[in-house]
Amino acid sequence: MSVPLPDLGIVVSVNLSARKTVRKTRGERGTLIFDRGFEGDAHAGDWHRQVSLLGQESIAQMVAKGLKVGPGDFAENITTTGIDLLALPVGSKVRIGNSALLEISQIGKVCHTKCAIYYLAGDCVMPRDGLFAVVRKAGDVRAGDAVTVVSFGDGTCDRTPASAIAEFEAEKAAEATARQSATARVGRPRARASDTA
Repeated sequence: MSVPLPDLGIVVSVNLSARKTVRKTRGERGTLIFDRGFEGDAHAGDWHRQVSLLGQESIAQMVAKGLKVGPGDFAENITTTGIDLLALPVGSKVRIGNSALLEISQIGKVCHTKCAIYYLAGDCVMPRDGLFAVVRKAGDVRAGDAVTVVSFGDGTCDRTPASAIAEFEAEKAAEATARQSATARVGRPRARASDTA
């Protein structure tokens, strides 16, 4: 039995920056280079996180918390809408526009240093909702282009090093432990003065 592919998505914007660790500048188009990333973007290179994607729906969660943020502010290259990016396992292939083809190489990331958005809201969507990909076929990407899922992955990508997967899994486990500890502290009843007298 075949699994139905997600509905068609759309590119909201293409966001690029000349330096890492900064918000990307929202734009209308960019050129993907085979096995590198976007031409002129700081994150392009010979590694597994050549291109990053984030849904407008995830950005809306941060706007709902009172932040004035938009496409590119989370350093994502491609902002999408209308497609559930998190439903795509690693190894999934996604066509952008008429020619560009990406393969999902990582879901989420470890933030070693918290960004300004995290300190403003106490949260950031990119580490858990952002997707990363490698360029399997070059091409131009424009705002308004269709985002089409070509195939679902099996959870692996030959460009993703085992160390990156292990680091991300360890970070997720640490965050889960921290959340459980915080929940336990909140749920613990306070001692009454009469109990200690």
